[in-house]
Amino acid sequence: MASEEASLRALENLMTEFFHDCTTNERKREIEELLNNFAQQIGAWRFCLYFLSSTRNDYVMMYSLTVFENLINKMWLGVPSQDKMEIRSCLPKLLLAHHKTLPYFIRNKLCKVIVDIGRQDWPMFYHDFFTNILQLIQSPVTTPLGLIMLKTTSEELACPREDLSVARKEELRKLLLDQVQTVLGLLTGILETVWDKHSVTAATPPPSPTSGESGDLLSNLLQSPSSAKLLNQPIPILDAESEYICSLALECLAHLFSWIPLSASITPSLLTTIFHFARFGCDIRARKMASVNGSSQNCVLGQERGRLGVLAMSCINELMSKNCVPMEFEEYLLRMFQQTFYLLQKITKDNNAHTVKSRLEELDESYIEKFTDFLRLFVSVHLRRIESYSQFPVVEFLTLLFKYTFHQPTHEGYFSCLDIWTLFLDYLTSKIKSRLGDKEAVLNRYEDALVLLLTEVLNRIQFRYNQAQLEELDDETLDDDQQTEWQRYLRQSLEVVAKVMELLPTHAFSTLFPVLQDNLEVYLGLQQFIVTSGSGPRLNITAENDCRRLHCSLRDLSSLLQAVGRLAEYFTGDVFAARFSDALTVVERLVKVTLYGSQIKLYNIETAVPSVLKPDLIDVHAQSLAALQAYSHWLAQYCSEAHRQNTQQFVSLISTTMDAVTPLITTKVQDKLLLSACHLLVSLATTVRPVFLISIPAVQKVFNRITDASAQRLVDKAQVLVCRALSNILLLPWPNLPENEQQWPVRSMNHASLISALSRDYRNLKPNAVTPQRKMPLDDTKVIIHQTLSVLEDIVENISGESTKSRQICYQSLQESVQVSLALFPAFIHQSDVTDEMLSFFLTLFRGLRVQMGVPFTEQIIQTFLNMFTREQLAESILHEGSTGCRVVEKFLKILQVVVQEPGQVFKPFLPNIIALCMEQVYPIIAERPSPDVKAELFELLFRTLHHNWRYFFKSTVLASVQRGMAEEQMENQPQFSAIMQAFGQSFLQPDIHLFKQNLFYLETLNTKQKLYHKKIFRSTMLFQFVNVLLQVLVHRSHDLLQEDIGIAVYNMASVDFDGFFTAFLPEFLTSCDGVDANQKNVLGRNFKMDRDLPSFTQNVHRLVNDLRYYRLCNDSLPPGTVKL
Repeated sequence: MASEEASLRALENLMTEFFHDCTTNERKREIEELLNNFAQQIGAWRFCLYFLSSTRNDYVMMYSLTVFENLINKMWLGVPSQDKMEIRSCLPKLLLAHHKTLPYFIRNKLCKVIVDIGRQDWPMFYHDFFTNILQLIQSPVTTPLGLIMLKTTSEELACPREDLSVARKEELRKLLLDQVQTVLGLLTGILETVWDKHSVTAATPPPSPTSGESGDLLSNLLQSPSSAKLLNQPIPILDAESEYICSLALECLAHLFSWIPLSASITPSLLTTIFHFARFGCDIRARKMASVNGSSQNCVLGQERGRLGVLAMSCINELMSKNCVPMEFEEYLLRMFQQTFYLLQKITKDNNAHTVKSRLEELDESYIEKFTDFLRLFVSVHLRRIESYSQFPVVEFLTLLFKYTFHQPTHEGYFSCLDIWTLFLDYLTSKIKSRLGDKEAVLNRYEDALVLLLTEVLNRIQFRYNQAQLEELDDETLDDDQQTEWQRYLRQSLEVVAKVMELLPTHAFSTLFPVLQDNLEVYLGLQQFIVTSGSGPRLNITAENDCRRLHCSLRDLSSLLQAVGRLAEYFTGDVFAARFSDALTVVERLVKVTLYGSQIKLYNIETAVPSVLKPDLIDVHAQSLAALQAYSHWLAQYCSEAHRQNTQQFVSLISTTMDAVTPLITTKVQDKLLLSACHLLVSLATTVRPVFLISIPAVQKVFNRITDASAQRLVDKAQVLVCRALSNILLLPWPNLPENEQQWPVRSMNHASLISALSRDYRNLKPNAVTPQRKMPLDDTKVIIHQTLSVLEDIVENISGESTKSRQICYQSLQESVQVSLALFPAFIHQSDVTDEMLSFFLTLFRGLRVQMGVPFTEQIIQTFLNMFTREQLAESILHEGSTGCRVVEKFLKILQVVVQEPGQVFKPFLPNIIALCMEQVYPIIAERPSPDVKAELFELLFRTLHHNWRYFFKSTVLASVQRGMAEEQMENQPQFSAIMQAFGQSFLQPDIHLFKQNLFYLETLNTKQKLYHKKIFRSTMLFQFVNVLLQVLVHRSHDLLQEDIGIAVYNMASVDFDGFFTAFLPEFLTSCDGVDANQKNVLGRNFKMDRDLPSFTQNVHRLVNDLRYYRLCNDSLPPGTVKL
């Protein structure tokens, strides 16, 4: 024993040294290597068994258990059976002897090691594994230990990792399912016993104000008064030991429920018991008592009790999340809902001592989260199932949900509840759409609830009613969706308002509009407080209280304007006429407000609290413009109606709007306001398109400002928007007018002069000016190029989907600038930032105006690019210029994508050069680079080349294929086709998962559309190479997220030649697999059934992959020199 004793001391010293602060990393590595070598020795486990029973050092115990874990999971096959028996008998004895004294993490690890043995050996060699666990649970002294073992077994055996064969995984699940009924019975017994034992002491409850609460709603929700009575019993006070046992039992149940199917094994008594424990979460009295009794012990108890409630709700939610409910389980579900709503009623019951909100604040935050999860699952998964039960009072449920939502103590909790309402409103909307006949009945049933919801949500976004909470919201930091906490709050609230509007338009409008009116009165009344002082106009409101009230009113007006804008879509389309007067009222108000803001220049007014009130005034002005913009589709519909009746009212609406917009289009106005005005102008020009727009003086003023060379340029974004609007006014056809009344000649002239003015400086950069002697510094040149191209590109992009006439006029105006761009391009080939912008412009031209550019000029552009992008230039861009250089090449490839997709014969002559550029110049540079740059674009170009030019490779004609019966197929340009396919195959060997997914999709598309896998060249030389690569990827688990897609692709390839796959490929594949012996290969081959349907085939593929990995793992773990029979 001396050697074991000595080893133990040495190990303890090493461990202490390893974890000591002063030990260097170098020394730690040495110790680690020493320990690893020790663990690999045959028989090391005997030492570890001694260490475990003789040491008190946690590190040593943990190390010893890791040695056992490694032995069992990786080397078990090679351990002699005598040793296995000894280990199976010693470790459980060790656990039994020491489980009370071991630290919990050591005890749990030891449990896991024993379960790992069961995972390998139960029931064949370890037949009493599960029986032992059941016995531990049944013996009061070891119940906690048994429950820990049970939970670990559920975790490790029900969904084992991949280090088991598929057959063993299936066997384990079946073995466990056989035990479920017994286990659930035991767990029910434990929970019931604890409850009953402690309830006796509380048999006579003190009279309480809540004892009468089983009346009203409960009689509805809970048909059986007995269960109501049960749930009204006072909650027992548990001792710490019972508390611990119950929490373990509930944890076991939650994990079991995550994988066992819903069935009769889950009995009503088990469900009722779980609900008893769920009440711990909403029992404030117990917490109160704990804190009154004062000792920290009691406070901890109060928290523990809350935790029992959380665990019980986890169990309930596991059951709730299952969508597939057998018929016989539906009644149980109903009972679960009734019991949960009893709890919900308890939580939201409002009596004098407590308001609902303070009660919710006192509950455990996790409990509230679980409860909200329950409600979400109820509405999203089960509502349609439950609503049909006559005895289920949905409206009363909504009343409870309403109280629960609007008394949430945290913003996150409130957001989560709004999500539940959104789900409910979506459910209602789809229900009405599918049963239009019952629309009125359904709406009548829910109308009151919806109106109440709408009013309350609107109140919640107003400072007038909810200032304290709204001021807590952060309005500066952006989240992942690029919105602040306040914006998110407002957006989610407005979505609920909009969904109610869709269901109850008149109610919603009559609720919202008066509130908007009130706030507008305050805003429109500000004019009387404006006084002129030496430094300009000033708002004469200075009292702190008045400023604060004004601030709140302006914030509310801004929110309500957004709400009115969000509802614009519900006034257009079929309901235009019916809701016309409401919409007209809104639009007239909005026009009045925007004009008012622009005329008295509220954005420039001095205020008493500039840091607060000035942004408020700017925001209201911007939001009024944005709200008016939201009604542009309504205005367009009015425009077409007005065209028939030629109403003066419409003309004055548009003219007044322009009077409000024009004064804002200047550099003196804040960006936020300027951009809102520009967006509104774009919508008027693009969506509404009134014929008289160009003749309005205010619009002509904007034209003059933009074309005036001496005027100061607006910020980039605004300049682009205004130019887009002006261009669209001239280019877009007027609605409801015949071609001969469109005044194209005049509009064409005006457009030409507009573009000429916008590109004046750019056209002066003609190549003769870009010489070494040029006057202008490079930076100034770059600025002109950037400013002009961003405007021109935007104009082209916005016209690309329009009529041929509009595009023709656009190209005529742009022609000179396009030629200048092509001439400038070679001069800037080494300035990747400029090249990037130029190629963006050309890409937009190719996408939108290639027909108008004509073939000769397009050819000239392509040829120029192909000449400029030499191998050296490509290498410089990709390898040395970083992301901008790569972007340049990507844009160039995108242009080529447009070219190869063009139907007809025009650009076909370029195909050989384009393919050569891809395969001989770009591909070699990027093939071996790990970076994904350029690859996605290159493969998309190759895919489009094949997809849109199939006949370039496969000359087959219909007649030929009929005559030859598809036997032979004329193949052309075979080397290029093979090179492209090889590049695709190569890409599957690289780690980039996005590229892998994209390219797999391309191959599958080519197969669906062009029967790629059936082509002779693919079948004979490539098919099984691809299958092999895909199977290897599955085996290496490098792209696990795509398992399903890969399985389907393997099936589609194999299905071209199933016989070849089963008789030739599969045996060959197995033969070439290393790390498995001949016998294992035979088993793998036998287990791969000859199924030819997709689900069975892919299942076989995944089984093959799993078992191949498992065998390799086993073989790696055998000691050297092991003889396998």
